[in-house]
Amino acid sequence: MMPSYLSGNLAPVPDEIDAHDLPVDGKLPDELTGRYFRNGPNPKPGDDPGHWFVGDGMLHGIRLRDGRAEWYRNRWVKTRKFTDNAKFITDTGLDLSAVTANTSVIRHSERIFALVENGLPYEMTPELATVGPCDFGGRLTTAMTAHPKQDPVTGELHFFGYGFMPPFLTYHRLSKAGELVESREIEVPASTMMHDFAVTEHHLLWLDLPVVFDLNRPGMPYDWEESYGARIGVTPRAGGPTRWFEVDPCYVFHVGNAWEDEQGRIVLNAARYSGESFAGTWRRIGGSNDPARQAARQGGASLHRWTLDPRTGTVTEEPLDDRTIEFPTYRDDLCGTASRYLYTVGKESVVKYDQRTGEAQVRQTGGDTGEAVFVPASDAEDDGWLLSIVTSGETSELLVLHAADLSRVASVRLPRRVPAGFHGTWLED
Repeated sequence: MMPSYLSGNLAPVPDEIDAHDLPVDGKLPDELTGRYFRNGPNPKPGDDPGHWFVGDGMLHGIRLRDGRAEWYRNRWVKTRKFTDNAKFITDTGLDLSAVTANTSVIRHSERIFALVENGLPYEMTPELATVGPCDFGGRLTTAMTAHPKQDPVTGELHFFGYGFMPPFLTYHRLSKAGELVESREIEVPASTMMHDFAVTEHHLLWLDLPVVFDLNRPGMPYDWEESYGARIGVTPRAGGPTRWFEVDPCYVFHVGNAWEDEQGRIVLNAARYSGESFAGTWRRIGGSNDPARQAARQGGASLHRWTLDPRTGTVTEEPLDDRTIEFPTYRDDLCGTASRYLYTVGKESVVKYDQRTGEAQVRQTGGDTGEAVFVPASDAEDDGWLLSIVTSGETSELLVLHAADLSRVASVRLPRRVPAGFHGTWLED
């Protein structure tokens, strides 16, 4: 039986292609002049990585200019694992360049990086050629998260690395110019799968949750361990000890945003999994054929809020909605501030939340819907467009929606099926 992570819309495509002058339905805004890139796992033909999360990284790119879709191309990220079959664990330690680079893609200081959380970033060209691994002049000695956060005021890039050997968690900061200027250890008791984090104007927020390293687990060596507990850490950006807030056991792959309110409390919104829903999701994407595990195939995250009060040491938790969603996004230049709108992905849909009123808008897409990337059109918070790759059967399109009301603007028909993936970005010219 073919495992689930190699079947359906998770099935990889077998090669790299180029296509030009793509057909457009509707009218692409002239302001959308740049490149949309999306990263995700795509193992080489014949490879079985053992889990969806650990397939070789592949970038899919669409070039838009002057209302036209000039090209589509897809390229594997040519990591040392991909080209040389290099091993991550060696006789002399870890080879942080022997990774998949399959999770996200960002631009910082005019350099484009493909990211995965267990190793070094890989620099890419605007045409999706691989330049090579980057350790920022030898200063980065840990892995780099796939979810760094750029400060919209200073232009600095905040990120972290976690690992299964001490130090388990290390915070890093890049200058606006791309120089690694700070690294400091954040003390945690064990290795947990810390996929994302959050920043506010004055704080760094850590999610120390009960998905713990398990060397005996094949594929992805992490699994749910409720006895570990769950807590959110708050570290001053300027330096100082981390304060920990105990929360109900859960897991978070992706945060929405975080900010400090007028009372000095810290508000964090995220897509939250209960232990049961995490187990169902983990087993489904892990492709287990064990009947007992297959019985728990249902699972999903829902929008949740934690409010942390540093003055009293208390935390409140509240569900904001009960529908299943993932991949929360927002306007990037509001990172760490009180953003009003959050864009998420549901079942064949995009779901927009007004975090001030609690209202939710839903746009059905008719297919498997990827993360919706916000592209601003003006200074108004929701004046802009959402870009998402939508796949139905063997057909994929780049869908463009108005962010304000989720109405359809246009779509670009892609020359092949684009498998389900993780995170994308818009790189304006």
